Amino acid sequence: MASIKQFQVTFDCAEPERVARFWCEVLGYVVPPPPEGYATWDDFNRALPPERQGSGFACIDPSGVGPRLYFQRVPEGKVVKNRVHLDVRVGTGLVGEERLAALEAECARLVALGAVRVQLLVADDYNESCLVMQDIEGNEFCLD
Repeated sequence: MASIKQFQVTFDCAEPERVARFWCEVLGYVVPPPPEGYATWDDFNRALPPERQGSGFACIDPSGVGPRLYFQRVPEGKVVKNRVHLDVRVGTGLVGEERLAALEAECARLVALGAVRVQLLVADDYNESCLVMQDIEGNEFCLD
């Protein structure tokens, strides 16, 4: 069996470029260069049929380590909890008050970008504390 070398995470959303740019800010990702033959993504987008314009957008890890994130426009809105979510690892190796301080600081930064704080899950016998949040279109993610 061959091993998988790469994967991307795909988000269904209403405004692909807006959500992609939010996640660029969260993760330090960047927008990849436009396809060959186009000076900008706007030029590429205008070349598409009207029904496809603005239908997708992507961002990538500039180091090439993390997965590509792809955002695709869908007609329906989000109505239930995500079945898959991202854990943004800001407290790795930290415990107690030090971990909570790191989570709270990142939460404040992301709220300023439009994220919503949902719930602090306090450490128990099995898990360290984490913060449940939502991105600008209501997709859940955790600060872990």
